[in-house]
Amino acid sequence: MQALQILAGPRARQRLRERGLRAEDVHVVPGAAGGPKGLILSALDAHLFGEFLPSGGQEVHLLGASIGAWRMATACLSRTVTQTDAEFERLAHDYAHQDYDAAPGKRPTAATVSRAFSGKLDEIFGGREAAVLSHPQFRLHVFTSRGRHVLGREGRLRTPLGYLGAFAANAVSRRAMGSWLERVVFSDRRAPLPMPLADYRSHQVPLDIGNLKPSLLASCSIPFWLQAVHDIAGAPAGAYWDGGITDYHLHLNYAAMVGDGLALYPHFQAQVIPGWLDKGLKRRHRSSAFLDNVVLLTPSPEWIKTLPNGKLPDRNDFQHYMNDVPGRARDWLRAVREGERLRDEFREACARPSLEVGAL
Repeated sequence: MQALQILAGPRARQRLRERGLRAEDVHVVPGAAGGPKGLILSALDAHLFGEFLPSGGQEVHLLGASIGAWRMATACLSRTVTQTDAEFERLAHDYAHQDYDAAPGKRPTAATVSRAFSGKLDEIFGGREAAVLSHPQFRLHVFTSRGRHVLGREGRLRTPLGYLGAFAANAVSRRAMGSWLERVVFSDRRAPLPMPLADYRSHQVPLDIGNLKPSLLASCSIPFWLQAVHDIAGAPAGAYWDGGITDYHLHLNYAAMVGDGLALYPHFQAQVIPGWLDKGLKRRHRSSAFLDNVVLLTPSPEWIKTLPNGKLPDRNDFQHYMNDVPGRARDWLRAVREGERLRDEFREACARPSLEVGAL
């Protein structure tokens, strides 16, 4: 059974058919929101950022929302294969062992989770911000969602009312949700995103040492589970939440990238869903011309059934395992180890001079 599926848009399929998958062809790597599902990509990530992409030597833009932002920032911490392996092993360990104080039978408060998660980011990235922002090859772009009008500040009543409005607007059209939430991308100041962001209301802010950690915290701040991050330095005032709300799977206009390179997308599913509120809108799950030059790396559904509990790790596991944190961590990290097959099969695919892959 193959663990790895490789799917591609029409331009990317032609490139793979002609010359296989080469590191020097890759100019963008997106990292989706999706919580624990992203853990399955840990070994593949370590290989991509520690060995494969460095062999090409060209500038590569790393785009991330939520756990995807954490993954992409982790890639920028290291300069050697050994360091990269260690950093991604640490990310998987820390994510799998999440544990927050809470009253018996109740979930932890948003303030508790935000405080603990902020501390974890301090532990990982504190004092290392300059290393992230000065990587010789990688250019980091952190996606966040900024509230507008009633969502401009977090509040006990205004936040649920605002998200109800955003939900209703999004059901009409994705662009309409821009009246409630805008995309704010904190971007490497050395190089702007190599693609337009005209598909949705957007704003770009230069990343620096002062706003790196707040933007990462905001990008991971799921509404109602974590508190919003307010008034990030250098950015428009307001409340910032999870980047996955506006850009769940970063369904962006990669086809309009500067140059003719590929976007290499390690993902946990075959669909690239635009926003978090689009999860229930199946008509928005289809591929589009935006993805014509995207190569998607994703686990096969049949292989996923062989993982613990017959699925990828997901947020429902917090409820399923309740206080059994060691049991949850054990099964999640077993899935991470099984994910080494994705890495191994990717290596095998890259050794071929020509690749025939499925349509994205």
